[in-house]
Formats: sequence, C-alpha cells, structure tokens
Amino acid sequence: MMNIDEIMGFLPHRYPFLLVDRVVEVEKGQHIFGYKNVSINEPFFNGHFPGRPIMPGVLIIEAMAQVSGILGYVTAGKTNGDGSIHLLAGTGKTRFKRPVVPGDQLRLESRLISSKHGIWKFDCRALVDGDVVCVAEVMSAEREA
Repeated sequence: MMNIDEIMGFLPHRYPFLLVDRVVEVEKGQHIFGYKNVSINEPFFNGHFPGRPIMPGVLIIEAMAQVSGILGYVTAGKTNGDGSIHLLAGTGKTRFKRPVVPGDQLRLESRLISSKHGIWKFDCRALVDGDVVCVAEVMSAEREA
C-alpha cells in the first residue's frame, strides 16, 4: 500500500497532472492496483463538456500509464529520484466503455506483460464500481532523466 507521499517518490507528476491518489496493492513484476478520486474540482471539468462534465479519455489513459510507471519502478527497484523516468511510449487495444464523471472513484489496474531493453508493456483496466470503463495496453520507455 502507498500513500500520496510515497506515490510522489515514484512519479515526477504533480497537481494537476498527478492522477494516482492511492496504491492499495503492488506485487513486483506482476501487478498494481490504485485509485484516482474524481472530483468536480478537477480543472479539466471547466472546459470538457461544460454542463455535463466527463473526464477526458486521454486522462484515464494517463492515469493507467502513471500507475503502470509505478509498477515499472517497483519491479526495477528504482524511484524517480534514481535518475530514470518512465515516458508514455504508446497505447493499443484501447476501448472506452462508459464516461467517468465527478464523484466516481476510478480503480486503476495494471499487469506487467513484458519488459525488454527499457521498453515496458502493461495490460491495463480502469473501473468504476466494479464496471470496466476503459481497457488499454500501455507501453512506457524507461530513460535517463
């Protein structure tokens, strides 16, 4: 389990782009489960479908990529302060199933598929109340910061 201070030790992101609030489980080389609490106070809601606020899909993908980056760091035994960074390198097989709205708690799940030559591949899901809202394969490139 990781609180926000521990998460910020792994990720370089800060508000408003830190999209992981809590990690509830991480198994090195296997999987990670975390949460993003979606509040009406999120800055993107002001301009994304005003009157019917919906979390932008690209930010759901970013949240899945951030939790995947933490899994990559934990698996490699590193932190963001060790001079390396995980950069989003690509996505595939992405599907959105339903909108994410203020008040939702986004459960982020990522499973490591492979890691070779600094390229990491993850199978990701985002859920709300047990219902899948997004699935994607996420790739990151581990580089020197």
